[in-house]
Amino acid sequence: MFKKILWSLIVIIVVIVLYFVAWPVPINPVAWEAPPNPGYTGSFAVNERLKGVETLPIAGNHGPEDIAVDSQRRIYAATHEGHIVRLNADGTNPQNWVDTKGRPLGIDFDSKGNLIVADAFRGLLSIAPDGTITELATTAGGVPIRFADDVDVAADGKIYFSDASIKFGAKESGGAYEASLLDLMEHGGHGRLLVYDPATGVAKTLLDGLNFANGVAVSHDQSYVLVNETGDYRVIRFWIAGPKKGTSETLIGSLPSFPDNISTGSNGRYWVAFVSPRNPLLDKLAGKPFMRKVIQRMPAFMRPKAVAYGHIIAIDGEGKVLANLQDPDASYPINTSVTETKDYLYIGSLVAPVLARLKKEKIGL
Repeated sequence: MFKKILWSLIVIIVVIVLYFVAWPVPINPVAWEAPPNPGYTGSFAVNERLKGVETLPIAGNHGPEDIAVDSQRRIYAATHEGHIVRLNADGTNPQNWVDTKGRPLGIDFDSKGNLIVADAFRGLLSIAPDGTITELATTAGGVPIRFADDVDVAADGKIYFSDASIKFGAKESGGAYEASLLDLMEHGGHGRLLVYDPATGVAKTLLDGLNFANGVAVSHDQSYVLVNETGDYRVIRFWIAGPKKGTSETLIGSLPSFPDNISTGSNGRYWVAFVSPRNPLLDKLAGKPFMRKVIQRMPAFMRPKAVAYGHIIAIDGEGKVLANLQDPDASYPINTSVTETKDYLYIGSLVAPVLARLKKEKIGL
């Protein structure tokens, strides 16, 4: 009897070991070196300046990833349910304006009043003022757009947007969040910065090899585009004009958190929203691909995931931190975007059932 129990235990242990060593997983991790983590010190020192935001209902939806404001000051939010929610200028009367039948993420208005949408499931969309949806691009350079993430419209009408991962599509992976976890764990450089030209109806790749290409913002002077490389904790500048056209460089790196969206603000500012603090375990395992595979074989609840911590910053064109707003208690959790208007900062979230805004005068802006 004892021998049977012993052999059964041995078999169970062998099966468990084989599972964690050899069971197939969708990722093929790449070794890399994580940049230094400054933590919440210096320009990122802990504070509570993001506390006390006002929240606005979004018609029973959740996850208002990005916010846009039209010429009539009406407020639009892209939600997890696929709805673009529209509110009055005063934040009242939220309505499900349009259903993209996908997962809208980044949104921005063009000069004709069309809402341009980076839809993680469908690609690049344009929504006319009457609600008519048009697919602008589902491929770029012959490669399918599998995870359209953020978007910004330049003064000349060109649309700059990101394809977060050409390997881990948002729809195929079970959602945008699920796909992002796979891409970040693999760290295989599957993201790219794209541009769509309405004059030709063609989208092309400007920069590839990015580790989860995320937020996109055209500079105030229209000479470069900023793109957040979430997996490498940095903001990249890609030049679209001038002597450096076609080249790229790091504007600010070694960030203490995962940067999500970036947007052009007032007075030379660019706002960066941080979705979660860096995970020490992921950084320690950067050079250990095999161990990252082992972790991927663990039950989902045991794997690294986003941690709620409210944090947004503003930087200038030199990468200097101009504003650092935090809410360690994450009363409005997992920030994804910032949209600045004359009076407010509108803040997006990956999971919240409301959108948030903060009066600029409250924080001295």
